[in-house]
Amino acid sequence: MTNIVDTLWQIHNAPGAGYESQLEGIELSLHQGQQLQSQLLNRWLQQGEQVGGWKIGMTSGASRNAMGDGIRPFGYVLKSRIIPSNSLLELSDLHRGQMENELCFLMGSPLGAGTTAPQARLAVAGIVPAFEINQKRLIAGATPGIRVADNLSNWGIVVGEPVPPQDSLHSLTVSLYGDSELIEQVASDGHIDDHYESLATLANTMAQYGYALEPGQFVITGAYGKTPFAAGTYQGTFSLGIGNVEINLQ
Repeated sequence: MTNIVDTLWQIHNAPGAGYESQLEGIELSLHQGQQLQSQLLNRWLQQGEQVGGWKIGMTSGASRNAMGDGIRPFGYVLKSRIIPSNSLLELSDLHRGQMENELCFLMGSPLGAGTTAPQARLAVAGIVPAFEINQKRLIAGATPGIRVADNLSNWGIVVGEPVPPQDSLHSLTVSLYGDSELIEQVASDGHIDDHYESLATLANTMAQYGYALEPGQFVITGAYGKTPFAAGTYQGTFSLGIGNVEINLQ
């Protein structure tokens, strides 16, 4: 297992350098993947990084239940990779991957084991329009356990301004634009898990590995529109008064 973490560390620090081929065909349980992900996170913490937030995976679109019915692995977001809206990112720093519209939650109270959806709703300080920056570091067809260990492809997130929480988000519609041209528009209903149920599931699963959602952390809950990395200005527009998020890639 140590060798796998060493390889993941090399991949995260030098994506595309060929280290990813060393993980081809390796089978891990999802539990083993989460354990290795924790070890990878510890490497970052030893380098002076901090946890700025979390993600819950397999909640939306074609990826929903892709690792099994109700299986919702989690990943971390490094604090240094939480990018404010209207920033500029260099494509050379991102390797390859895609931008994803995601609804993000700013935590106001801690959540741990035994969390229910109503408790998760009360713990939210704000709803935030966001992008997830997903970096494709692994080879195509990497096994699910390795994908979890690799932190579910997360590189970072882009966050807009928080707005007050809402009780129901079922009627949310999210639009993705690239250089002012509509790329994709997706409605929540039928596409994504209930967001507060996702927060509860995330808190309960994280507790099994010694983690909790903490005040001030950001949580992303699943993809709406997606587009591969390319130079341009990208905007996510969220209905229900949630607002916009924007990033410029060059």
